[in-house]
Amino acid sequence: MQDISKRKPPSPIDVEVGKRIRAQRRMLGMSQSALAEKLGLTFQQVQKYEKGANRVGASRLQHVADCLSVPISHFFDNAAFDNPVSTEEARAIRNDLVGFLSSEEGIELNRAFAKIKDARTRQKIVGLLKSLVLT
Repeated sequence: MQDISKRKPPSPIDVEVGKRIRAQRRMLGMSQSALAEKLGLTFQQVQKYEKGANRVGASRLQHVADCLSVPISHFFDNAAFDNPVSTEEARAIRNDLVGFLSSEEGIELNRAFAKIKDARTRQKIVGLLKSLVLT
C-alpha cells in the first residue's frame, strides 16, 4: 500500500481535463452515474477523473469525449495548458471561470446562449455583457 504522504499531487493538466469533463457532463445534464455506466466504470472513478486524482488514459478520454458528444480536443482547447501554473492570479481566474461554467447559473446561461442562432444577436449580447462589467 502506498504511503499517503508520498503521493504526488495531481498534475495541473489532469485537474484541468477533469474540470472540463465535469463541466461538459453537467452541461448535458448527465449525472456521474450515467456517465460511469456509459463508460463501464463506477461513479467513484468518474469522480476521481473529474478531480484530477486519477489520470484519464488516451483511449478512455476518447470514450469520454464520445459519451459527452465533443471532440477529444475539447479537453485541451485554448491556452489553459500553455502555462498551467504561471501565476496564482492566472490560476484563480481560471478556477473562477471553470467554477462559474460548472455552476447551475453558468450552465443555464450557456444553454440559453447556445440556443441563440443569429450571430449578430449573440455579438450584441456579448457587447452588452462587456459593457455591464465595465460599469
